[in-house]
Amino acid sequence: MKYITKKKILAKRLTEIQKKVIINDFVNGLTIDQLSKKFSCTKLTIVRNLKKNLTERKYNSILKKNKNSLINISERIITSNQLASNNVENNILVNEDTNFLENRSIEIDSDQTYSETNFMEIAPLDYDIDIEKQKDLSSIPISEIDLPKIVYMLVDNKIELEVKLLRDYPNWQFLSQDELKRKTIEIYFDLKIAKKICNKEQKVIKVPNTEVFRIVSPILISRGISRIVSPDKLIAL
Repeated sequence: MKYITKKKILAKRLTEIQKKVIINDFVNGLTIDQLSKKFSCTKLTIVRNLKKNLTERKYNSILKKNKNSLINISERIITSNQLASNNVENNILVNEDTNFLENRSIEIDSDQTYSETNFMEIAPLDYDIDIEKQKDLSSIPISEIDLPKIVYMLVDNKIELEVKLLRDYPNWQFLSQDELKRKTIEIYFDLKIAKKICNKEQKVIKVPNTEVFRIVSPILISRGISRIVSPDKLIAL
């Protein structure tokens, strides 16, 4: 006798970067179904994160606007196809006595159908995005974050911190230009990843007590460093 056991399916946990991309894609017209497939998670997970970060009122407003946009696109495509079909039928009737002209008319109308249905210009969504709120979501104050006990950093051969601008990180390109000009340092939670990224002119150092970042944050800020880049979060000093 075979026994069938049910496996418990755990909801996928999205990273902070994925959450921001989901918000951006949703605001720009992607449906819940498309987002669910793109990030390989349930629709419930997508909806829950959107409502949490956009507020339910904004979520419903964008959802309604996206649905109206899809309906308008569908109606325009149907209308274009109907017009093209009518043109084909009319040309066949007018030229039914001449096979050459009849075939030529169908061929021309087919080209018109392809042009109208495949190269349709769609107007962008006109929606005011709360940029300030997105900035708040993008960085977390160091006083509100729980870091692992041990992290790793890259330094040069003189044991100087590896300082970069935020614009050097592709995952954070959606931020404003002012934000991208900020100086940052990067921390790694996994030693293997840190060693893999480390080049010949660099060293990997271990930070056994991450409380040190809170202690030295005034010193880092005085040197112009105001952000810490971690694997899934942007930390504000």
